[in-house]
Amino acid sequence: MKKLYSIIIFLMTLSSLDAEQVNPADAPEGKVHIYKKVGDSGREIEIFFPKNHAPATKAVPGIIMFHGGGWGGGHRKQFRSLCHYFSTRGLVAATVTYQLATKAGANKIKGTKSRKRVCITDAKSAIRWYKQNADKLGIDPRKIIAGGGSAGGHISLLATTNPGLNDPSDPKEYDANVAAYLLFNPALSTGDAKDPEVDFLQHLKADFPPAIVFFGSEDNWMKKGWVPATAKMKSLGIKSTDLRIAEGMGHGFFNRQPWEDITLVAADKFLKELGFIQGNPALAAPKTGEKLVKKP
Repeated sequence: MKKLYSIIIFLMTLSSLDAEQVNPADAPEGKVHIYKKVGDSGREIEIFFPKNHAPATKAVPGIIMFHGGGWGGGHRKQFRSLCHYFSTRGLVAATVTYQLATKAGANKIKGTKSRKRVCITDAKSAIRWYKQNADKLGIDPRKIIAGGGSAGGHISLLATTNPGLNDPSDPKEYDANVAAYLLFNPALSTGDAKDPEVDFLQHLKADFPPAIVFFGSEDNWMKKGWVPATAKMKSLGIKSTDLRIAEGMGHGFFNRQPWEDITLVAADKFLKELGFIQGNPALAAPKTGEKLVKKP
């Protein structure tokens, strides 16, 4: 009986080891590359690779994330935890530095042109660099997931749906299309309509890829931006968007625990459903009982 008990405990232990256990708060830094030169400075992309990843023999899906910060602030380290986590789940993941739309730069813009344009152009350059170097990085360019938080969510959407705002120096043979999205309270606004180049609604098409979208129920950005986007998606027959709500939470809730882990687990399951990831999430649900509510 004692021997049988030991075997049962051993099997239970094996079943819990579907993926490496990770604490996102302890995420290390990734490997930094320059995806674009601008004068004497370079735009950086920080990449996290799976353990024992062999680019020459295996191509895996890739994630590329854009930080928030109101288009004029923030840092790519916002998504180090997410990138490190998904690298332990077998994906290559990157977090990007892009040109910030500073107040000084915004003052130089005339007419209805938005200061957000410069961010989107860099995001497109980063995605193209990611695809151009797919063989070296060991990623499948047909299975790239883009996303971001707040302003970064907006940037990722426009970079991948707007055919304009291209950097002339980018390799034209690579597009900025992606296969799916991880969107953390994307900052969309009806005010973007003043400049069609930064207005997601004007570039949304019926072939919009699958997306998981996270919002706090008290986030005004959901009401003034995502609700109109949802209405247009419905009119286009788009049914591939998975909206998850954190009741009682506001903007940026996903940056704090336990919501950071909760959203990571939901994103993990979403990517598994798409066939981009295997096994069970490497994080457990919080003992405090918080949950995301799935909205139709």
